Amino acid sequence: MHQYENVMNELRGRASEGDRSVMKSVELKSLFEEIKLMPADKKAAFGKAMNDFRQELESLLGEEKQEDNRPPIDVTAPWDVNTSYASRPQVTTSLEGSIHPLTAEIDRIIDIFARMGFYVLESRQIDNDYNMFEVLNFPEGHPARDDYDTFMTEEGLVAPAHTSTMQNRILSQNKHLLDEGQPIAFVVPGRVFRNEDLDATHEHTFHQVEGLYVSKGVHAGMLVATLKTYIKEYFAEDLQVKLQPFYFPFTEPSFEMAVERPEILRRDDSEEQRWLELVGCGMINPNVLKMAGIDPNVYTGFAWGFGVERMVMMRNSIEDIRHFNSGKLEFLRQFK
Repeated sequence: MHQYENVMNELRGRASEGDRSVMKSVELKSLFEEIKLMPADKKAAFGKAMNDFRQELESLLGEEKQEDNRPPIDVTAPWDVNTSYASRPQVTTSLEGSIHPLTAEIDRIIDIFARMGFYVLESRQIDNDYNMFEVLNFPEGHPARDDYDTFMTEEGLVAPAHTSTMQNRILSQNKHLLDEGQPIAFVVPGRVFRNEDLDATHEHTFHQVEGLYVSKGVHAGMLVATLKTYIKEYFAEDLQVKLQPFYFPFTEPSFEMAVERPEILRRDDSEEQRWLELVGCGMINPNVLKMAGIDPNVYTGFAWGFGVERMVMMRNSIEDIRHFNSGKLEFLRQFK
């Protein structure tokens, strides 16, 4: 045993100082591995010596622990034991909690579309370039990709910049509905990510609700009627809407839908203050249908997407999108 005395003495010293890492140290492990290398006639004695040594270390650590018999400190406590009850700060109890406004509003939005006959499928929070761009008519090098700058892993996965990443999955996995004479009708809520300069109306992480509808004889009038029905239900007000041309690679033709602001949100009577762009939409590009194995000569469809935060801000007169992720109780308590 004498050849191991230096190592054992070092471990004894560390244990006596209260270093509990010695029990999982490489040095102690190496000593026990020496048992395998011992001649058969010496293994038992060396093994017993090592077990006795382990108990010795445990005893040294146990004695150190007994010496430090002070009560543990609760670092999460909002005050110490000497603070009088009257001077203790107010703490919110669990009974005062409530659903986050975004969660509540997403549930409300989903309920409206579910009553209109749409199925619901949640978006993914990590995806690939194929579903982010290729199946949506964004070929490699397409300049429109720059508008969807997002976060990417070293393995080539992306944090989706839009919930449209689910379009090809929905279309390809549900095209049997078309053969059965039923439409493909889905809404897709989810969290999305963009490389944004943060301000009162822009966040790098926010929520979208995607929608798509495919069947025979679908036209843009159906798109407008669907969104108008939703807007009237959500805002509980018959607001005017207007379409203006836009460009999205995955829809053709493409539009932005502007909604008439409720009077409470208008700063003045100017035309600029009258309208607010809320929804990107259009007829699904034939190339997107082909990528999903659907014949665009037989079936047509429409799609849309809007930011949940902007909808909620407009409905509740919220002036800064950053409030949603701030964790400020004075903001959250408004929605209890």
